Amino acid sequence: MGFDVKGKRVTVVGAARSGLAAAKLLAGRGAHVTLSEARDEVPDAGALRAAGVSLEVGGHKTDTFTSADLIVLSPGVAPEQREVSAARERGVPIVGEVELASRWLQGRVIAITGTKGKSTTTALTGRMLEAAGFTVAVGGNIGAPLSDQVSASTPDTLHVVETSSFQLEQIDTFHPWIAVMLNLSPDHLDRHPSVEAYAAAKARIFENQTAEDWAVINADDQFVLELARQGRAVRRPFARHAAIADGTVIENGWIVDRRGSASERLVPLAAIHLLGPHLVADVMAAATVGVIAGAAPAAMTAAVESFPGLEHAMELIAEIAGVRFVNDSKATNVESALRSVESFDAGLVPIMGGRFKGGDLRLLRAALASRAKAVVAIGEARRLIRDAFEGAVPVHEAAALDEAVRKAFELAKPSGVVLLAPACASFDMFRDYAERGRKFKEEVKRLSDEQSSVG
Repeated sequence: MGFDVKGKRVTVVGAARSGLAAAKLLAGRGAHVTLSEARDEVPDAGALRAAGVSLEVGGHKTDTFTSADLIVLSPGVAPEQREVSAARERGVPIVGEVELASRWLQGRVIAITGTKGKSTTTALTGRMLEAAGFTVAVGGNIGAPLSDQVSASTPDTLHVVETSSFQLEQIDTFHPWIAVMLNLSPDHLDRHPSVEAYAAAKARIFENQTAEDWAVINADDQFVLELARQGRAVRRPFARHAAIADGTVIENGWIVDRRGSASERLVPLAAIHLLGPHLVADVMAAATVGVIAGAAPAAMTAAVESFPGLEHAMELIAEIAGVRFVNDSKATNVESALRSVESFDAGLVPIMGGRFKGGDLRLLRAALASRAKAVVAIGEARRLIRDAFEGAVPVHEAAALDEAVRKAFELAKPSGVVLLAPACASFDMFRDYAERGRKFKEEVKRLSDEQSSVG
C-alpha cells in the first residue's frame, strides 16, 4: 500500500493538527520534510525537529514550494494561495492530508460528509461499529487526523473518517468503501468561489468508488440525490420524510431497514437522547452504514442509547431560574442554525454572529419570527444580522460573549431557551468553534454561580 516518499522533498503547508500529523508521518517514511507555517510559532516544534522536520515559520517562501517534489496542504490552507499556485504552475503534485494518509491505510474507509451533522454521524457510526465488534479508528476532520491512524491500520480496520469540502477538494485516489453524504446547503462561500464549487468538492467523495462500494445518501435532499448520481457505487438511501421503497426509514417508532415489503427493526426512536429532531437523520445515516457493514441491530441500539451527543452540538448545558442554555457552537452556517432554531418552540433567544461565511441569513426570518423573543448579535456579523432580521424579530447587540449571555438570559426569562447558534464562523473572536463553545459554557457557569449566591 501507499507510495514511496523516501528521499523526496515534501513541503507540508499549515501547522494545525493535520499538518503536524502529516509532517511526522512523512518524516517517518524517509521524506525530507519542511513544515511551512504563516504564524510565528509551531506547536511541538522540538519534537518535530527531533523527527527530522525542518520548520519555516512567520511566512511562506515560494522556493520552498516550487522546489518540492510533493506539497501536502492542511485543510485550512486555500489551494489558490500564491505560493501553492506557483508550485502548481511548475508541475509539483499537490494533495491534501487525507489523500496522503489514505495511500498508506490497509483497512477500508467509511467517509462521511455533509454541510451539517458530520461530526455527530461520524462519532456515532464509530460507536455502532465498535459495539458490533469491529476494529474501528475514528478521525479525519474530527478527532485524530487520518495520518495518525496509518501506523495502527490493519486489513481489518474500519476507518470512519469525517471529511470536509476542504479535504475532499484535494483528493486524487481517496477511495471510500462506504461514502456518506448527509445533506448539502450553501457554506464556506468565504473560501469556495461559488455554491457550485462547494458542491463539486463535496461530490468528490464518490468519484473513486466502484460498483463494489456503497453510497449512503439522504433521499430527503435533492442536491445530495443529484450529486450521488455521478458515482458508480451502489446507492443506499435513508429518509425521514421521502417515500422510498428500499432503504432506511421510520416505521411505528423505529428506524428500520426496508427492502421491498420486508422491514427489519434497527433502532427504536426512544433510544435516541439527542436534542433536536434533525439529529434523527444522523442516527439513520449511521444505522445505514451499520447494516452495510453487518452490525447487529442490538449493537446499534446499545450504541445509540449510550450516546449523549457531541460537545458544542445541541448540547444542553444548564437551566438557570427556569431558562435553559443550549450550546450549538458547531452551527457555523445558515442551514445548521436554521435546524437548531427549528428544534425549539416559543421563548427562544438565539445568540448569533461571528465571521459570516456566506449564504442568506434571511432564510432564518420565518423560523425566528414564530419562535424567538429576540436575537442577540455578536461579532463582525452584527450589522448583517440586524439587517437580515429587521421586522421579523428584535435584535440586540453585544460587544462580547459574556455580555451576550447576560442579555439573552434577561430576554429569555421566565421560561425560555438561550441558544448559541451562531450561523457564522468563530475566527473574529475565537480560535475555533470549540473555544467559542467553551467560553459560552464558562459564562453560563459564571451566571449560574452568581444566581446561586443571590438566591
